[in-house]
Amino acid sequence: MRRTKIVATLGPATDDPAVLERLLLSGVNVVRLNFSHGAGSDQARRAEQVRAIAEQHDLNIAILADLQGPKIRIGKFTAGKVLLRKDDRFILDANRTELGDEQCVGIDYKALPQDCRRGDILLLNDGSIELEVLAINGARVETRVILGGPLSNHKGINKKGGGLSAPALTDKDRIDIRSAAEIGVDYVAVSFPKHAEDMRLARALLDESGSHALLVAKIERAEAIETDQILDEIIQASDAIMVARGDLGVEIGDAELIGVQKHLIRRARHLNRLVIVATQMMESMITNQVPTRAEVFDVANAVLDSTDAVMLSAETASGANPVTVVEHMARICKGAEKHPDTRRSRHRNDDIFARTDEAIAMAAMYTANHLQGVKAIVSLTESGNTPVWMSRIRSGLPIFALTRHPHTRRRMALCRGVEALAFDPTGYPYDEVNEAAINLLKSKGRVQSGDLVLLTKGARMGAHGQTNAMLILQVR
Repeated sequence: MRRTKIVATLGPATDDPAVLERLLLSGVNVVRLNFSHGAGSDQARRAEQVRAIAEQHDLNIAILADLQGPKIRIGKFTAGKVLLRKDDRFILDANRTELGDEQCVGIDYKALPQDCRRGDILLLNDGSIELEVLAINGARVETRVILGGPLSNHKGINKKGGGLSAPALTDKDRIDIRSAAEIGVDYVAVSFPKHAEDMRLARALLDESGSHALLVAKIERAEAIETDQILDEIIQASDAIMVARGDLGVEIGDAELIGVQKHLIRRARHLNRLVIVATQMMESMITNQVPTRAEVFDVANAVLDSTDAVMLSAETASGANPVTVVEHMARICKGAEKHPDTRRSRHRNDDIFARTDEAIAMAAMYTANHLQGVKAIVSLTESGNTPVWMSRIRSGLPIFALTRHPHTRRRMALCRGVEALAFDPTGYPYDEVNEAAINLLKSKGRVQSGDLVLLTKGARMGAHGQTNAMLILQVR
């Protein structure tokens, strides 16, 4: 069983139903709908195709809607692109409506002149172009090229060190949240949150739309990691975070990124939230058949740090080999998971717990990692909270989340080391539930006669937050 989950972005390369079917069967756990591209009808069609294939093959696939966020980009050029050279003067003009040239281009983000000061460094096209701000003249940001190169239409703008005032949720995002609710997605990712209030607003908008989707905070602004307090508040206001290394790396610098990535994973796991590592993980496979060794190490490093999931973007959305790249990523994850460090944990050993169900989850994992002969952990769950808590502890044992709720099963699709199965405990007398749950796992080949398993459940079947018992059982 592969413990680390794989998120794959859908796009033109996966629109062929046959390719999509092979993609899902190759090991994808969560599909990402990128609302930066395509209409809502395109995303709805893709979601419908995913659900049909998942039902046909009995797959548990979650759907994540990724909001575009603020559009901080340059405009278009007359020739489609220009070449900027070191020490050239170049102007970003918030009022320009005509196409750009080697001296000036318009910008979609009209507040840029107010957000900049002399001496600021602006980074374009994921940091490949660096501009030093020389002066602000009304709507014009006058700059000098520090690092030149080709620059084409609609490339993104970042400010080194952060400081752009654009709100995380735009008018388009509010419309897309309603579309995501109508599609019935399982997760919604918020781009560029700067503080917890951005996530609370997104949750309120989801609630207004009648959606029970879980929230993912994309950590990609320098302000989000300015202090541990700000970061922790964002994490606690979310259900998961994404280490969005593209914009984050541009704002804080690539040299700082690996340490920040490791810190983000640790904080998310400590605060009992899920975490996705994203951006350029297998970038060369957009065109190539095999990954570079650096990409293998990148994916494996995230696995060794106990991320819940690793994500593919253009590799599957528009790449030449969407199925092959998932197969390679799954192989790398399984290889990294063989390392002993992925099965050892002292996480929360010294903590005090306020909730009974959380204490039971921690007790189960401690027992699983210290009692000889245990083969699996089984959690009868309504909300999915208990298996999420369990999955924060490193272990080589599979965690089976048995639940009657489809949305809880799909929530588990993103959760490291957890396999969710449909099971309704309310359909059995209380004293027969244990045997029925074990028989289900046995019938699916997950356990066999003689195995020792741990089972957690509540005294009241079908009630949320009632897990209060852990049993050690032997499969008959």
